[in-house]
Amino acid sequence: MRTDELIHVLAQDAASAETPPRRALLAALALATVLAAGVGALLLDPRADIAQAAHQARFLAKFVMTGAFGAAAATLVFRLARPGGSASLRVLAAPVAFVAVAVTLEMLVTPAPEWRARMMGANWYVCLAYVPLIAAAPLVALVATLRQLAPTRPTLAGAAAGLTAGAIGAFFYAAHCPDDSPLFGAVWYTLAILIVTCAGALAGSRLLRW
Repeated sequence: MRTDELIHVLAQDAASAETPPRRALLAALALATVLAAGVGALLLDPRADIAQAAHQARFLAKFVMTGAFGAAAATLVFRLARPGGSASLRVLAAPVAFVAVAVTLEMLVTPAPEWRARMMGANWYVCLAYVPLIAAAPLVALVATLRQLAPTRPTLAGAAAGLTAGAIGAFFYAAHCPDDSPLFGAVWYTLAILIVTCAGALAGSRLLRW
């Protein structure tokens, strides 16, 4: 067999070996999304003015923010699920930049005395309670799938799973949340997602070790 033919065969073998883990993770992400949607619908009703809010940029920005964090975090999960897999946190740069721009614009159009009220909102404690609740089942699904794979950085892989689950939970919570200010989202959505991320890191350190 010529060298180029051998390389081609090895490449095909590698691709086929990567397919099952990728499919497993895609299935886990789909299940996580369905679980979050179901739990969110059971626990919380959509806000009463959601039809009107859907035409407002602040309301829509919450879904862009949480969706962007979820997509970036899922990328980390895919990379860390492989043996020896590594991932750069630079994939989070775009979501972080979006939040920074949204907060800056909010502060430019809002008088400074109102910043604190916008940041605190009316339901910060509800956000901190329900985002982790909605994210719990997705986190279990992702960690359970990672246990069937071979992450060699278990704590980081678990944290990535937690970040993904937290973002998914926040995405579905956003339909209920009456606080649309980017200042609120930057503080309380982020904190709620970080709670789930820490839970994922702890689960990963204990459950994903070989």
